[in-house]
Amino acid sequence: MFTTRPELAGTHGMVASTHWLASAAGMAILEDGGNAFDAAVAAGFVLQVVEPHLNGPGGEVPAVFQAAGQSQPRVLCGQGVAPAGATIEHYRDLGLELVPGSGLLAATVPGAWDGWLILLRDYGTKRLRDVLDRAIGYARDGFPIVPRIPDTIDAVAELFKEHWPSSASLWLPDGRSPAAGSRFRNPALADTFERLLAEAENAGSDREAQIEAARRAWYQGFVAAEIDSFARNAFLDDSGRPHAGVLTGQDMATWQASFEDALTVDIGSWTLVKCGAWTQGPVLAQQLRLLDGFKDRLSYIDGVPTAETIHIAIECAKLAFADREAWYGDDPDVPLAALLSEEYAVNRRALVTEHASFELRPGSPNGQPPRLPTFAVPYFVPAEEISGALGEPTVGNSGVVRGDTVHIDVVDAAGNMISATPSGGWLQSSPTIPSLGFCLGTRAQMFTLEHHFASSLRPGRRPRITLSPSMALRDGVPRLAFGTPGGDQQDQWQLCFWLAHIGAGLNMQEAIDAPTWHSGAFPSSFFPRYWQPGELVVESRIGDAAITELRERGHLVTDAGPWTLGRMSAVSRDPADGMLRAAANARGMQGYAVGR
Repeated sequence: MFTTRPELAGTHGMVASTHWLASAAGMAILEDGGNAFDAAVAAGFVLQVVEPHLNGPGGEVPAVFQAAGQSQPRVLCGQGVAPAGATIEHYRDLGLELVPGSGLLAATVPGAWDGWLILLRDYGTKRLRDVLDRAIGYARDGFPIVPRIPDTIDAVAELFKEHWPSSASLWLPDGRSPAAGSRFRNPALADTFERLLAEAENAGSDREAQIEAARRAWYQGFVAAEIDSFARNAFLDDSGRPHAGVLTGQDMATWQASFEDALTVDIGSWTLVKCGAWTQGPVLAQQLRLLDGFKDRLSYIDGVPTAETIHIAIECAKLAFADREAWYGDDPDVPLAALLSEEYAVNRRALVTEHASFELRPGSPNGQPPRLPTFAVPYFVPAEEISGALGEPTVGNSGVVRGDTVHIDVVDAAGNMISATPSGGWLQSSPTIPSLGFCLGTRAQMFTLEHHFASSLRPGRRPRITLSPSMALRDGVPRLAFGTPGGDQQDQWQLCFWLAHIGAGLNMQEAIDAPTWHSGAFPSSFFPRYWQPGELVVESRIGDAAITELRERGHLVTDAGPWTLGRMSAVSRDPADGMLRAAANARGMQGYAVGR
């Protein structure tokens, strides 16, 4: 079948990411003797510079990985927590029913810096300078502007000019956005990185001592001080009013990134590896559990899914995401074992019929009755009416891509493997801190301003994020790392990839290129938490007959065009012969896989 690119194969190392410069940076580290974790860190820092509308230094990074020789996969949690002042009462006293999707009130502790550094410290081999120098170079000397950066800036230009002058100063030089293809520099960010590197190297020649010094410089030093000072100012946000932030230097000083056990779920002969219920990651496992009872009805013909395959997958997705809304969050009492059990899947599977459901139907794991937040009332907001300053401006209901996040997969010859989905700190979502050259994240918008939910806002709690990297094992050995940007769509587009690659036997590039779909028939994780029952967005390459059949089944189908949905990337390793493979998405003309 036709593919946009070949599936790469080699024996030394493979890097696949959402931007060719990041993939090249990661590969350069592998060529210089670094391992997969060194390469992922270098690629991650480059992505902060070259895709600033999709992630930044003020954001976060979750990852799943397994080191060669270790028996269990691990999770890197580079997701910061809600500040001490971020209470439901404080936000309610401000007259808010939802955490705004932009501005300073939505900030959690920036987690990406510490996340990348502890990964480098504990699993990498390179020095901080080795993995940071390419990002510094692009910030200091310039990088090519991809078309979606000026498109994003144009969408918020008036906000910048009228209310966020520091953002206007950086992103609207001479009063207008930089031209696509032009060379753009961020000297303030280069200065920040170089100062962090200088403080690291002032700690002496020991690699780990340097990394620890750089961590302190960020969370207890000049970066924390600048953030504390800037967050005391009030800026306009999505509520329509200006608000100061609640994040403080003390919040930063008392937090650090961490490692934890990965969630593993056996799916046939494979083991799916995900982050826990503080992410939406378990919904992929729930979908696959449900679909296991329909496997005889799922099929691809010449690389194209049948209408029945899409229908069944979407109905299972609705059930899994309804459970996400009722049960998931950063709470030890999330009934995850019950949600992922075969018994629960059998009961939930009975709700899937031949027609589209328009209900939000969370289940009752362990007999517990579900509860939903008050915003879980269906309403539809046309894409053109949504503010350009949304926290994660992902794929609109029309299928138009307004941005999202980034992703990295790396594997090396030794068998080290990692899948990471950095995000947050988007240039359009929070005002630029001029002395640092980046802005804060807005991930706190994913909290609920109601008590007694696992996703309720609480100081020290992680938001229930959409970021959802994936790995898969066979016989306990890492075989596949994959993921995509896309907010709520991440674990739907990854399901499409799984069904095509693992289910239908397409190679990774064929599976990424295969027609993709998703639903918005459950509450969005992002302000203003809109959703539309019955919604189904498809790529037109599924065919007119399939679209007609899906509409006859009751789905509200939006034809998003032929090549619009998903930004998947993937790498794999066959332990039998050491062969490495990689593939990346051609949609948007940014993602690339490299390797040899």
